[in-house]
Amino acid sequence: MQRSGQRLVHATDTSNLADILERVLDKGIVIAGDIKIKLVDIELLTIQVRLLIASVDKAREMGMDWWLRNPDFSSTAGPGRNAEIDELGRRLSELEQRTAAAAEAR
Repeated sequence: MQRSGQRLVHATDTSNLADILERVLDKGIVIAGDIKIKLVDIELLTIQVRLLIASVDKAREMGMDWWLRNPDFSSTAGPGRNAEIDELGRRLSELEQRTAAAAEAR
């Protein structure tokens, strides 16, 4: 029902998802929240969530570059990481050989 004197207003500016995403990544956005679980006024669990959404360039501009130093996020693993993988491969081969030998013995 429309009253006299009121008009329907339609938005004339349209933004597609790519424009919105570009703006968010350029400026950055912070989402923060807390989850608390209490039982009879006794706090059992608190989870604090802090989420920052920004482009890599914006994050570096703000001084955040932890992914560059973390070997789990880097394609070039740090020293010792390749040795650990090689050791696991050696142990796997040894277990496969033992399994094959045990199967032949039966």
